[in-house]
Amino acid sequence: MTNLNPSDKALVPFVSVDHMMKLVHHIGLRDMLKGIAAYIEHDFKRWELFDKTARIGSHTDDGVMELMPTSDGLDYGFKYVNCHPKNTKEGLQTVVAFGLLADVSTGYPVLLTEMTLLTALRTAATSATMAKLLAPKGATCMAMIGNGAQSEFQAIAMQAILGIDEVRLYDIDPAATAKCATNLTAAGLRVTSCKTAQDAMNGAQIITTCTADKQYATILTDNMVGAGVHINAIGGDCPGKTELAEAILHRADIFVEYPPQTRVEGEIQQLPEDHPVTELWEVMTGKAAGRTSEQQITLFDSVGFAIEDFSALRYVRDQIKGTELFHPLDLLADPDDPRDLFGMLDRAK
Repeated sequence: MTNLNPSDKALVPFVSVDHMMKLVHHIGLRDMLKGIAAYIEHDFKRWELFDKTARIGSHTDDGVMELMPTSDGLDYGFKYVNCHPKNTKEGLQTVVAFGLLADVSTGYPVLLTEMTLLTALRTAATSATMAKLLAPKGATCMAMIGNGAQSEFQAIAMQAILGIDEVRLYDIDPAATAKCATNLTAAGLRVTSCKTAQDAMNGAQIITTCTADKQYATILTDNMVGAGVHINAIGGDCPGKTELAEAILHRADIFVEYPPQTRVEGEIQQLPEDHPVTELWEVMTGKAAGRTSEQQITLFDSVGFAIEDFSALRYVRDQIKGTELFHPLDLLADPDDPRDLFGMLDRAK
């Protein structure tokens, strides 16, 4: 009788949301953020090996759905992700995601995983990695403008990777600030809830903006930003969505992940195509300077790039080895004779 049980080749490790949460607690949140950050830094230093393309977006009035692919020649990865700002009013996540990693030599997937949690982790790890290069030395305080689903991850990543010990919170919704402050109670940070964005920025060397509205917004006005700070702008991540007054951009040295994507989606969509920016991989490899003076305003115009997701996927693949924190998913057809897919189907009657 034909054995209809899936073979090892048919089974792909699937990391569910439950598995991902258990993995975070198994490793430890701070150690996992540091681990993902290390993989991101390693991959950015291999920048020239990667296929690079701006993500493919399907835009609607309500939001955007995107695919983010890349490959280093050995592994291929992609992420599906959305951003629908209205979702929170309907009791839904603004962002959900899943991702896949595959072996380039065969095309066979080697990992399928949730990426809603993992995207939050990799976004925070990326922010802290870039702040390590660009923020003032010895920075201890961050202003967190926008206290939604990403805010706690950002604060803890900056604490774990940069050593900040204070975070000042502001959101137009006081309930969001209260939620964030409560969640950070045991984090070992001094947390101050503020009534205005300007108040939140008092004494902060790092300013992180992470708001969700799909519109040209001015979360930071020019007069709010003093010399010597690092701005981590992560909320503007699609065409027609920004957070900073244009005047700030003209005063700052701007650092980006991938210019062809950032010029369409980032804060610099407000600027001419030839406005100078520095690519982060160049700073990491020593080809370009990062922060060069105490008075300099540095801006990480962050939109999220596929290599960061690729790094996070590689990290998860490596960490689940030898654990039970995945489900073997019968995802791939594997007939005894690879030319006889029909026969496999027919014998399953």
